[in-house]
Amino acid sequence: MILCCGESLIDMLPEGGAFLPLPGGSVYNTAVALGRLGADAGYLWPLSTDDFGAALRGPLDKAGVDMSLCPETARLTTLAFVFLNDGNASYSFYDEGTAGRMFDSAEIPALPDTIDALFIGGISLIQEPCGSTVEEMAQRASEKGAVIMVDLNIRPSLIDDERATRDRLEGLMRIADIVKMSDEDATWLFPDHAPADTAVQLLDLGPRLILRTHGSEGATAIYRGGDVHRPADQVEVADTIGAGDTFNAGLLTALSESGKLSKTALDGLDDETLRDALDLAGRSAAVTVSRAGANPPWRDEL
Repeated sequence: MILCCGESLIDMLPEGGAFLPLPGGSVYNTAVALGRLGADAGYLWPLSTDDFGAALRGPLDKAGVDMSLCPETARLTTLAFVFLNDGNASYSFYDEGTAGRMFDSAEIPALPDTIDALFIGGISLIQEPCGSTVEEMAQRASEKGAVIMVDLNIRPSLIDDERATRDRLEGLMRIADIVKMSDEDATWLFPDHAPADTAVQLLDLGPRLILRTHGSEGATAIYRGGDVHRPADQVEVADTIGAGDTFNAGLLTALSESGKLSKTALDGLDDETLRDALDLAGRSAAVTVSRAGANPPWRDEL
């Protein structure tokens, strides 16, 4: 199983001068996309008993994502108001005291032995107390031998303590096997270095694979044996919401299907495996950007 641990929320998407509530959240979107692509996927995050919590459960259930590890809470669901500029999304979050924000380490369930990989990332890494909880989850999963994938997905406007955030992300990258970062993430983390140099240098911290995304220019997979680049598919872009999350799911699905989703197997990566993984990730993300909101493709749509 590929277990996703991180934020779920309601995206308030602009429509006709008002806002349309849609299920979303970076890690949540990856879980849904994994299920739609046919991966054995699970989700771990507190889900509210409010109506928005029910709305979040629907897509997970339909995609066949295991929610048995999700704590249930009466706290409200996080809301994220989305603002679009030429198809690119920015967000305003309303999450004080919400279901996910207040996720505490005491609520972490026992992790089953069926977990092959843990995926984490997004705003759940930079807020408290949930950030500490996700960090502890990653430590526990790594100790059990699971592959750890971190999508940095840094949102500077939400960061109150830059030093603490940098320390946490560096710590997570030291136990991670796969790290995904955009060029914007790299610039925020290491403003004095070019993103390409940052990506290569991160291999020295311990990850076996670095995924560097360049927006409309595609993505590059960097490993100790070299690097593989895949240009982005040329499609008419509706918006970019959920594109990176779908990319994550495509990559993890491909690695799982190729038998490479283990710490040992990742040490034996090769160009062909990475080309195939980037291909599924890129084609999946292209479908997502071609339609409004975080709406990743089902496998038979590719």
